[in-house]
Amino acid sequence: MRFTEHELTVAVTAAAKTAAAGRVRRRAKDDDVWEAMSKIDRYHLLEAVGSQVLPVMLALPDIEVPAGTRPTFTEEQVTTAVEATLAEAEVGRLRRKVAVAARVTLVRTALAQLPVRQDPDALIVPDHL
Repeated sequence: MRFTEHELTVAVTAAAKTAAAGRVRRRAKDDDVWEAMSKIDRYHLLEAVGSQVLPVMLALPDIEVPAGTRPTFTEEQVTTAVEATLAEAEVGRLRRKVAVAARVTLVRTALAQLPVRQDPDALIVPDHL
């Protein structure tokens, strides 16, 4: 699937914020935990989440996304993309199944936060730019 750089950035950041909030034991909002992290901790988390989410998002099938909507994928499409990008390691079936389920959840979180697609022909650039 072709995503813009902005869409990929928003998706990875949203998944990283959710992962950061999941690491904290107390109930806190994703943004609060994210703001409390140092910049280097954010970078490390973004790098780790990005290495798991980006290959899957690029492996998703190409679909037509009308302007004003978000891309939507079936559970089967996401699971197939995750399994295709998951490294073939010498692990048991149960451990692999858990890894697939965790990555599917992470990718679903990222996809849910994608911005609405805009029609590039309808964009109006102000004269002062």
